[in-house]
Amino acid sequence: MDGFVDETTIVVASGSGGDGAVSFRREKYVPRGGPDGGDGGRGGDVVFSVRANLRTLAYLKLRHRFLAEDGGGGSGQRKHGRDGRDVEVAVPPGTVLHDASTGGLIADLSRDGERFVCLRGGRGGKGNWHFRTPVNQAPRFAQKGVPGETRELRVEMQVIADAGLVGKPNAGKSTLLSVLTNARPKVADYPFTTRSPHLGLLRRGDRDVVLADIPGIIEGAASGRGLGLRFLRHVERCTVLLYLVDLGDEGAADTVRVLETELAAFSAELAARPRLIVGTKLDREGAPARLAGLIEAFSGDRVLGISAIAHEGLDELARAVIAITGGQA
Repeated sequence: MDGFVDETTIVVASGSGGDGAVSFRREKYVPRGGPDGGDGGRGGDVVFSVRANLRTLAYLKLRHRFLAEDGGGGSGQRKHGRDGRDVEVAVPPGTVLHDASTGGLIADLSRDGERFVCLRGGRGGKGNWHFRTPVNQAPRFAQKGVPGETRELRVEMQVIADAGLVGKPNAGKSTLLSVLTNARPKVADYPFTTRSPHLGLLRRGDRDVVLADIPGIIEGAASGRGLGLRFLRHVERCTVLLYLVDLGDEGAADTVRVLETELAAFSAELAARPRLIVGTKLDREGAPARLAGLIEAFSGDRVLGISAIAHEGLDELARAVIAITGGQA
């Protein structure tokens, strides 16, 4: 996913309302026809719309400013000014809007087709026709339009998935995603192959489960080492986390504890999420013994062993994921 952007800051502004008109009816046989100034048009709104085909906030970062159109001014013969056009900001599902200055949550946009009016356009001013009275039948004033609003927003994207794959770099997350689902992430035998989240669809019978693979987590990530914890927001919505542990590594149990520590540093709620511990690369020498040690060390968890290359244990893992996300085991 080249050019992946999951966080940016933008400025949005609604349109100002048009001014009301000061005008008087002047016809050949009606020299004192009275006021006929029309109202100003309404300013355009700032509207966010969710589109499932979007996967990144890259275009928001490039454009940065989104301005709705001002309303048109009123005119004679009580003609209403044209309403300003709305500005529509398209975002992917899982987009969260925050006020850039206060950090306050404004909206959480998750459903395809969802629309959210962030800022309303200013109301148009009333023309002088509205201000005639028995005492003042020729008012020479009209109402100004209401100014629009401007706001700076911090926009974040959180990938929407049912299950998230977390693990150290080169733990086999991308390989597992490629054999379990329809995803085709970059796979290579070196750390940090994954540099942005990848999604894949696991389908078993009439059940679909979306899996998310994020860049690897290393010890000290909470302090900024490696790629840091920036991508963990993409598994915050997941029902279950899969802790992937390389069974070719002597310290498999220690790896689980490192993941626990780093996830807790990011979010205690995320660290407490239901989990499956998955020992990968079961085809490696010594891996079955390390899997047994992992099962013993984490007797309160469900621990599974798999080999994505040999396609060993994948059906059991798929059934477990579907069961815990709401399907049938």
